[in-house]
Amino acid sequence: MDRCIVLVDAGYLLGAAASLLAGEPSRSRITVDHAALIQALRERAESDTERPLLRIYWFDGAPDRVPQPEHRRLRVMPRVTVRLGALTRSDGRWAQKGVDAAMHAELTELARNRACSDVVLVTGDGDLLPGMMAAKEHGVAVHLWAVQAADGDYNQSEDLVAEADERRVLDRAWITQAVRAKELTGVCPPPPAPRPEIAAILSAPLPESALTTAERPAEQPAHPPAATAASNGAPERVPAAKGVPTPKDLAALRAPGTPSVQHPATATLRWSSDKGWVERPGVAAEPPEAASLPTLAQLTTAEQRWADREEDITTVGGDPYEVGQVFARRWISRLGDQGHLQRLSQMYPRIPHRIDGELLRYAARFGLLAHKDDQIDEHDRYAIRAGFWREFDIPAAAEQHTPAAD
Repeated sequence: MDRCIVLVDAGYLLGAAASLLAGEPSRSRITVDHAALIQALRERAESDTERPLLRIYWFDGAPDRVPQPEHRRLRVMPRVTVRLGALTRSDGRWAQKGVDAAMHAELTELARNRACSDVVLVTGDGDLLPGMMAAKEHGVAVHLWAVQAADGDYNQSEDLVAEADERRVLDRAWITQAVRAKELTGVCPPPPAPRPEIAAILSAPLPESALTTAERPAEQPAHPPAATAASNGAPERVPAAKGVPTPKDLAALRAPGTPSVQHPATATLRWSSDKGWVERPGVAAEPPEAASLPTLAQLTTAEQRWADREEDITTVGGDPYEVGQVFARRWISRLGDQGHLQRLSQMYPRIPHRIDGELLRYAARFGLLAHKDDQIDEHDRYAIRAGFWREFDIPAAAEQHTPAAD
C-alpha cells in the first residue's frame, strides 16, 4: 500500500527533547502541545516519504498501563493510536517496560500485512533492530528519525542508524513548534497558581464565631504547631493547630438553628473521604439529611451509563478540576428532587461521604490514582472537589438571580 505509518517512542522523543531544551531528560521540565506535535509529525512524514499518512502509533509507558490525561487527549485525535506499556519505579527512577516489545510487534505485523510502503521510526533503542530488518525484508522502506542531541552526538543506536534506509534529524527549530522548556526560578520550579475556586477552599482560619469557649489562651495552646523540626532537621507531622476548621467544624456552623452563611472564604477542606469522619467532642456529626442525597449511580440508567462512558473515553481529558465538573454536571442534571441542591448547598464545602467517595472513584478512571502509592495527590483532591462545587454553583446562582414571575 502506498502510504506511510509513523511509530513514535514517546519516551525517546520527549526525553530527548527535554535534554535538548531543558538540559536534562525529565519530561516534567517541558510542556507539550500534543495537537501541534501530532500535526507536525504528520506533515513531516508525508513530506519525507511522499506518501499519505495512514496512522501514527504513539508508544508510551504509564503506571499500571492506566492512560494518563495526555494519553486520553492523544487517543481521540484523528489517525492516532496509543499503545501503553508499564511504567515502573526502581532506585528512584522511572523505567518503561514493554514499550520496545510492543513497537517491535507492531512494526513486523504492519510489514507482514503490507499495510504500508514506508515506516517512520522515532526511536533510538537498538532493541528495534530485528524488527527494522524484518520490515525491510517485507519490502518496507524504513525512515529513522532522531531528535537533535544536546551535546551534538548521537542519541540513537549506531546499529539502528546503519540499518535504516533513510535518516533525518528533528532539530531544535522543529521541536520548538510544539515543545517548550518550563521557566524555572531558582532550584525548584515555582508552584502553579491555584484556580480561584481552589484558593478560596484552601484559605483562612475558622471564624471567631465558630471557636469554642473551651479554646485555651495563646500561651497554652490546645494543640502543638502543625509541624516541628525533628532531630535530623526534617519536618515532623503533628496534629494541626487549633483554629483551622475541619469539615465537622464547618458542619457545626450549618447545624439546625444556626444562622446560614454564604459560601465562606474561610472554608478549608482538610479531609480525605477514605479515612472517614473523626468524631470530636462538642462537634456535630454529619447531618442526617446527607443520607437522603442519592448517589450518581442511583440516578443513572443503563443507557446513561453507556453514554457517560463514551463521553469519558472521547471527550473528557482527565484534568482533576474537569473531572469534578463532569461528575457534578451529571449528578445535577439527573436529580428529580431539586430540594437536594439546597440541602447540599447547606453542607458546603463538605461533600457527603458517600458522594465524595463515588467522586474519587470516578476520578480514578482517569489515572489520577496512578501515583503517590495509589492515593490521589492531595492537590488533585482539592481540584476535584473544587470542580464539583464550581459546577454546582452555576445553577444555584442562576436560580437566585431569576426574577419572580408576574
